[in-house]
Amino acid sequence: VQLQAFGGGLVQAGGSLKFSCAASGRSTTMGWFRQAPGKEREFVAAFRWREYLADSVKGRFTISRDNAKNTVYLQMNNLKPEDTAVYYCAAGDRLILSTITEGRMYDSWGQGTLVTVSS
Repeated sequence: VQLQAFGGGLVQAGGSLKFSCAASGRSTTMGWFRQAPGKEREFVAAFRWREYLADSVKGRFTISRDNAKNTVYLQMNNLKPEDTAVYYCAAGDRLILSTITEGRMYDSWGQGTLVTVSS
């Protein structure tokens, strides 16, 4: 499965951005990870029948999915400077729910897209 992500950019703190990620085929799980400068890649959100969110983004981010379009969306509201990172879309079919936050379990990755949140 090939993934193509759209969105990202520069926004002021408190602002909003929306990502979309289109897949070339169907995957059971689609999600988003991010990597800030000098930090490890971390889980942000995933969708598999329902949404799964990292604690750091709960109440601010939502993930949704359009199965007919093989597309997943990440709506990011009330952005904070600590949300600044390169965001990656990911997809996989071999995950079980206990591994949904583990990047190593995803088989396909999109190109990274930079989000910069200014204070």
